[in-house]
Amino acid sequence: MVPTVRRRLAALLYESVLLFGVIFLAGLAFSLVLQQRNGYTYHRLMAVWIALVAGAYFVGFWRSGGQTLPMKTWRLRVVGPDGAPPSTGRAALRYLAAWLWFLPPLALHPLLNLSVPHTLVLTALWCMLWAASARLSHRRQFPHDRIAGTRIVCVPR
Repeated sequence: MVPTVRRRLAALLYESVLLFGVIFLAGLAFSLVLQQRNGYTYHRLMAVWIALVAGAYFVGFWRSGGQTLPMKTWRLRVVGPDGAPPSTGRAALRYLAAWLWFLPPLALHPLLNLSVPHTLVLTALWCMLWAASARLSHRRQFPHDRIAGTRIVCVPR
């Protein structure tokens, strides 16, 4: 059974709350190890570190069972074309493709010299279009799932 877009977005909201804790701890560990005194010191390296930690979090959970904790709560599972949890490569591709939710409008910020409010509005509009695009797919999948060859399915009670 195909889950609704609303259900997947609710799981995404819950996921963002948990991911905040994971990113906070990763940032704290980074700052303690490198004795970071302010946010500008090693900020690019820290961004790469956090992206790698988030990637390991998602790929690890998707690879071993196809579910993160919020996905278990909302009874959703990521599967590959064969219905099994995605391979490591497919899960990594899904993670990288999921960055398309945010990167295109954020990349326009420095390129077009946009103000922060304009960038936030552009990002919100882009995210709404990205979410609405699931309605164009016959399986109601987001574009990053179509790119990675994965899909979200409902888990029966």
